[in-house]
Amino acid sequence: MPKRQVFYSFHYKPNSWRASQVRNIGVIEGNNPVSDNEWETITRGGDNAIKRWIDDQMKYRSCTVVLVGSKTANRKWINYEIIKSWDDGKGVVGIYIHGLKDEEGHISQKGDNPFSYIGYGNTGKKLSSIVKCYGPQGNNSKDRYDWISRHLANAVEEAICIRKQYE
Repeated sequence: MPKRQVFYSFHYKPNSWRASQVRNIGVIEGNNPVSDNEWETITRGGDNAIKRWIDDQMKYRSCTVVLVGSKTANRKWINYEIIKSWDDGKGVVGIYIHGLKDEEGHISQKGDNPFSYIGYGNTGKKLSSIVKCYGPQGNNSKDRYDWISRHLANAVEEAICIRKQYE
């Protein structure tokens, strides 16, 4: 089976290093990372430029993987990416990455489930009642990285199947 193409959603500043670790696993194809300079150029264009960039990056993707750090939940652009992905019929899954080391060797605190902040239609339910958010198992950063490496592709496939149930 060919590798799935996914969009990675994450809080850029504190988690770009951790996100790079996950992208480099290589079991799925992700969107290319944007440099700090490119992101500054995009954000200078305002909200419409950011939306255009996100929308372009999501084209031809079958799933969005939200890499959840300590302050990922309920951020404006994370919410936009989750809602757009769901509304476009893409699979959506969360993976907690707070346990992976950053570039300075630090791990962070576990953040809230970002799907708990987003309603599902007019049901009164939160998207967290449908979308899974996995906490990698392990005693240290290496163990958690290995867990993600072993389970990421299956989590993406499961997210796509779950989303198809709600079409």
